[in-house]
Amino acid sequence: MIKNKDIIIVGYQSWDISIGSNCKNIAYQFAKYNRVLYVNLPIDRRGLISKKKHDAIQLKRIAVLNGESESLEVISDQFWSFYPKIVYESINWIKISMLYDFFNCINAKRISKEIKRAIEHLNFKDYILFNDSDMFRGVYFKELLAPAFNIYYIRDNLISQPYFKKHGAKTEIKTIKSADMVVTNSTYLKDYALPHNKNTFYVGQGCDLSQYKNSNTKLQKDVTEIKGLKIGYIGYLTQMRLDISLLIEIAQLRPKWQLILVGPEDSFFKNSELHNLNNVHFLGQKNTEELPAYINSFDVCINPQLVNDMTIGNYPRKIDEYLAIGKPVVATKTPTMAIFESVVSLGTNTSEYISLIEKLIREDNLKKQNERIAFAQSHSWENSVKEIAKAYYLITSNK
Repeated sequence: MIKNKDIIIVGYQSWDISIGSNCKNIAYQFAKYNRVLYVNLPIDRRGLISKKKHDAIQLKRIAVLNGESESLEVISDQFWSFYPKIVYESINWIKISMLYDFFNCINAKRISKEIKRAIEHLNFKDYILFNDSDMFRGVYFKELLAPAFNIYYIRDNLISQPYFKKHGAKTEIKTIKSADMVVTNSTYLKDYALPHNKNTFYVGQGCDLSQYKNSNTKLQKDVTEIKGLKIGYIGYLTQMRLDISLLIEIAQLRPKWQLILVGPEDSFFKNSELHNLNNVHFLGQKNTEELPAYINSFDVCINPQLVNDMTIGNYPRKIDEYLAIGKPVVATKTPTMAIFESVVSLGTNTSEYISLIEKLIREDNLKKQNERIAFAQSHSWENSVKEIAKAYYLITSNK
């Protein structure tokens, strides 16, 4: 592990979001052996003047601006969450690159000035900057904050999304080039960054699988009422990421199989042909603590991804959740899924999906279940952060 250092973490995933995140989990691991300052994004101008009711996250930042709440909060011993006392400009609408760059630099300077205030207060020295995908301000952070070491972390192919693609396609390359080291959670993203920074490393993906260790969970009534072979998926049901046609064809070609979908739906799913099929069951969104019980009820778990710019480089954490309960899994073949090949069956079309599901049902056994569980448990946050440390010491020892 990296030990006895001062580490500053910046990025898009704020500490006070209600859901877990890669960056928060990594921060917890860093804080076991180092002093850590976790920097939250401030409120932007548009959010501040919005006539809509502010949410809890925005209200926290407004309270900091008004001096009603402290900028620096203690998370644990040697671990702080920091709320910069500024408003940054809403600039993504700007089309002219030079004008965008001008205001982006102003945003970076404002945030950096606040971070320096916290650095001085905490007496951080020779600190490591860990940047979680902030490609925009990240272009300027190395110069403005002068860290002893600058790490850029890529966990999603963000520039495939409209918001980031507009200015991020060129800006992220600059941020990658300026980093002392780039780390990624998928081999696809490593291949994307490597041509621009030779110190690029795949460090895997961590998962908190503690709640999946005991699969002997009482099954929920809505799933026990469904009789027959259960093929299941858990997650957000969106046409941006999932192949609706594939699901329809599986359900139609195997009418005796029960296709169970657990999670909220976008409008495309709500209006899809799936709702007209008797063997397709939408069970809605569930609490996190209920998910292991639903996974445990499935005979085979699936991840029917669409392969597009948004999904091709993503690490699907749900696969580890399926495997942690020992379930057989069929998933769409992508470059990232190659690391799962020893324990997951990969398909590219409907016929392959059906054939693989049938094969897994025939051949499943206790030995294979235990192999899946062991594989999932190897994907811990501790192991991922150890890989970051290994890369860090490899580079710094050669300087």
